[in-house]
Parts: sequence; structure tokens; C-alpha cells
Amino acid sequence: MVIGLCRITLALHDNHSLKGKRQVLKSIIGKVKNRFNVSIAEVGENDIWQRAVLGVAAVGNDRHFINSKMDKVTNLIEGLNRAEVISRDLEILNF
Repeated sequence: MVIGLCRITLALHDNHSLKGKRQVLKSIIGKVKNRFNVSIAEVGENDIWQRAVLGVAAVGNDRHFINSKMDKVTNLIEGLNRAEVISRDLEILNF
């Protein structure tokens, strides 16, 4: 069993309220969930308007597949142009 954990930090430059932040994150999270079979949620920077941290998790049986899926998730988030990806930390665990 292989578990992929990814922490993606986003900058929301044109955002001016928590309500606006929620709208952007809801859109991003919905599109990632619809396209990929992963768990995704906001996991940090909850009270800051222009920054968000998303946690993404995926389970599979092949390390290469999980790594590729996390790359595709990050690329989709970047391609949406709703937020800038500041950093991405990926950890892959083998059991």
C-alpha cells in the first residue's frame, strides 16, 4: 500500500475577504475532487484572506502512480489561475 500526502500552499492575490477565499477554495476543491479520486481539504491558514493551505491524500499500490497523480493535481490547481501555488510538499509512504 502506498499513501501520498501533499501540502499545497496557495496565494490568493485578488482576494479581500474570507467569503471570497471560501468561494475560490470551494471551486478549486470541487474541480480536483471531480477530476481525481483524492481527498482534499483546507488544512491551514484558515483566518488569512490571501493565503490557503490545502492537504491532498491519495492511496494506491504503485509509488509512481501516486507521484504522477499528485503532479497532475498540482498542475490542475495552477492551470485554473484562481490562485498561485507558492509551495508544494509531497510525502509518499510505503506500507
